[in-house]
Amino acid sequence: MHELGIVFHIANQVQDVAKENGVDKIHQVTLSVGEVSTVIGEYLIDCWNWNSKKTEMLKDCKLEIEKIEAVTFCEDCKKEYKTVEHGKTCPYCGGGNTYLVAGNEVMIKEILVDEPENGETGDDPHSEEWTDEMLAAPWDDPSTENWDDDFEL
Repeated sequence: MHELGIVFHIANQVQDVAKENGVDKIHQVTLSVGEVSTVIGEYLIDCWNWNSKKTEMLKDCKLEIEKIEAVTFCEDCKKEYKTVEHGKTCPYCGGGNTYLVAGNEVMIKEILVDEPENGETGDDPHSEEWTDEMLAAPWDDPSTENWDDDFEL
């Protein structure tokens, strides 16, 4: 079950960003997960719930998962189509010269937190949402070397 490893990485990443920004408590993490990413949402949530109890910062933190629809592009007819319904064969021209353009991702989309200690917040005085740009960090976990190159986090 690779979901546990993903949860450990996400938890470490959001806690590191929270600490850097003077945040003591994370209330919710929203992930965007591609429908062909091989990540099973229910397993991910179960692992998250187990792991989040281990630190005060993540205690009672909810994990939300948003599905990214898998889309494939056909090089022959230059059209996109739903991957899960049609696989690698283009439903428009019958060609097989196709590639996946979306649906294999796993990305942190948002983090809902308490107000940072420095007092800088967005519109809501009790929370701040962090975007992908704010969370950008390189993968440096050597245990993930054999993971699919398309995996994003």
